[in-house]
Amino acid sequence: MSLKKDGVKQRPYADLGIIVLDSCSGIKKEVNDFIIERRKKSNRKEPVSEEIPDSYMIKTKNIRFSDGAGKVMLDESIRGKDIYILADVGNYSQTYEMFGKTCSMGPDEHFQDIKRTISAVAGKARRISVIMPLLYSGRQHKRKTRESLDCALALQELERMGVQNILTFDAHDPRVQNAIPFIGFESLHSTYEIVRGLVENENNLNVDRDKIMVISPDTGAMDRAIYYANVMRLDVGLFYKRRNYSEIVNGKNPIVQHEYIGADVAGKDILIVDDIISSGETVLDIAAELKDRDANKIYIAVTFGLFTEGIERFDSFYKDGKLNRVYTTNLTYNSPELLKRDWFEEVNMAAFIGLLIDHLNYDQSISPFFDETDRIEELLHGN
Repeated sequence: MSLKKDGVKQRPYADLGIIVLDSCSGIKKEVNDFIIERRKKSNRKEPVSEEIPDSYMIKTKNIRFSDGAGKVMLDESIRGKDIYILADVGNYSQTYEMFGKTCSMGPDEHFQDIKRTISAVAGKARRISVIMPLLYSGRQHKRKTRESLDCALALQELERMGVQNILTFDAHDPRVQNAIPFIGFESLHSTYEIVRGLVENENNLNVDRDKIMVISPDTGAMDRAIYYANVMRLDVGLFYKRRNYSEIVNGKNPIVQHEYIGADVAGKDILIVDDIISSGETVLDIAAELKDRDANKIYIAVTFGLFTEGIERFDSFYKDGKLNRVYTTNLTYNSPELLKRDWFEEVNMAAFIGLLIDHLNYDQSISPFFDETDRIEELLHGN
């Protein structure tokens, strides 16, 4: 093992190979280019040759038969490589033909393609890691009644197939890793990138306790809101949901009322933070509540923006001055229509993923990626 003086390995665990499924093709080039550029500037040595390749991407073919069945083929050898499979299980823009009809791919189809890819590797890789930014069935993480535990089952299936590391972002409940205690499971965050995007894009933003505060839309997001508030040196408030537990609508108990706990929001800009926008009902209802309390500008920051019921209501809130901007990452698919909206700002995470893969391939610790407090402090306060 070759080490630099500071103890960082100079040689990777094995030759790097990255398999980017079609669901993540939008960031494929950026991830590859970032790693190549980083390694060209480094004094590290490649294990086989001094030459850094033009691409670390493994060419694949995802083939569908007319009945909807499919297979994944690898166009080059992966023997002995350190393989990273990158897939977006939330990319509903991907389609396939079945019995002459065009079908959109859902999370189940995407997860099946991940398994097909691992099967195509056929045990020839030295190590397999799966980067699934939006965790498959991550919202079905615990059992309340007689129901399936989809996320835990999926993670165990990946473990049985030989996956040694699973990396995701903002897992709805990171405790789901208890299902696979003998392999690596990491839930990373996009906090720094989102805060940087907010600071760079909002020219009149004043990050001052008297001017802006952080709001958690529910009790589940409170830890995240407290972290944002602490590193930004702001106050925090909380909305909690009173639900009607006597009925279920669209798979959930309908919300009766949002109750607020916290300091006065009048005249202040508001940053609402959460892990995900699904339909958007909750954050928009809270934005309306905040406006009724005379809040100033409303910003929403989430890791994943799904917008499962469309973006028309967001358009209406923006037009009426009840919403100023929504920040979300490109860790899952954002439609062309969404990207055109003035109220929407995409935070690019391709470089972060490239940095993550580079570190892991060299068996370097990724602990610094879990707490970016110092970087955020420097960005906002210069210390």
